[in-house]
Amino acid sequence: MVNTALVTGGSGYFGQVLSKQLLEQGTHVRVFDLNLPGFNHPNLDFFKGTILDRKAVKQALSGVNKVFHTAAQNPLAKDLCLFWSVNKDGTQIIADESAAAGVEKLIYTSSTAVYGARKTNPVTEITEPNPAEDYGRAKLAGETICKRAVHRHDLDVAIVRPRTILGNGRLGIFQILFDWIERGLDIPVLAGGNNKYQFVHSDDLAWVCIAASDVKGFAEYNIGAAEFGTMRDLLQALIDHAGTKSRIKSVPIWPTIIAANFASALGLSPLGPFHALAYGRSMYFDISKAQRELGYTPKYSNSQMIIDAYDWYRANKASITKRGASHHKSPVKQQVLALVPHVLRIIPG
Repeated sequence: MVNTALVTGGSGYFGQVLSKQLLEQGTHVRVFDLNLPGFNHPNLDFFKGTILDRKAVKQALSGVNKVFHTAAQNPLAKDLCLFWSVNKDGTQIIADESAAAGVEKLIYTSSTAVYGARKTNPVTEITEPNPAEDYGRAKLAGETICKRAVHRHDLDVAIVRPRTILGNGRLGIFQILFDWIERGLDIPVLAGGNNKYQFVHSDDLAWVCIAASDVKGFAEYNIGAAEFGTMRDLLQALIDHAGTKSRIKSVPIWPTIIAANFASALGLSPLGPFHALAYGRSMYFDISKAQRELGYTPKYSNSQMIIDAYDWYRANKASITKRGASHHKSPVKQQVLALVPHVLRIIPG
């Protein structure tokens, strides 16, 4: 019997990474998305549709063994209606129809944002979620839907919460950082940049999602790198690698957050409330549960993954010409952020 996996949002940045790993392992992959994936494979099928279309979801689930639910509206969308309709209502449809179709396992890719701004670290799977903005609240609502499906419909579910995802081809707000460093512009950090911040490589995250799909019974896994340090150290490592004249400049946290949120609300900045909330605070997961239960061994440290992503950006910059459907695979208009390096010039450091 051929194992078939449905990947919702399979044409997005992480969806494609996950689909490729599944294909490498011999799984037949069915991508369910509004846009074609950026690659071809003899065992790859494409179903065009949205997770808000129950009929389309039902058709896409026909003959599927496992569902990897990665489709979501991310913080760059900054659209409250889409956060709730896609991340909550769409997840409800996926869970309902997965249970009705009798799939073996549903893997829901959630978000760090469900935990909000933490005062203590590390965060574990038993840490109480406390989202502080709409994106995190909507993703937590998706988790609640999945948990209810376990009890009401006996649907087997795994929830995977990644730290901020990096990897080759990851753009979005990282494209702004890479552009500034390549041009030798100064880079801001909040309150000294001494906050410990953890990332996760897309390849490591995909590995965990697949491993979790092979474990029977409900489970939750918080996923990140094993090796990480402060935001300042990470950015300095990238600047040293790039060999440019960029310098790290510290700015006060609260005035910056207020200004960032104000610019975002006026549509003058690509950043959303989640970005301002997360950048200057310590946030890292205890990954021991995934290590213990799944055999998770992250291949990438923070510095390795951001340096690799920067090198990919430089090698492929000429082909990055326009915004696509996926925020994470597309360049971002800097808008008012383009003024930040000029303001930093007057700050000593």
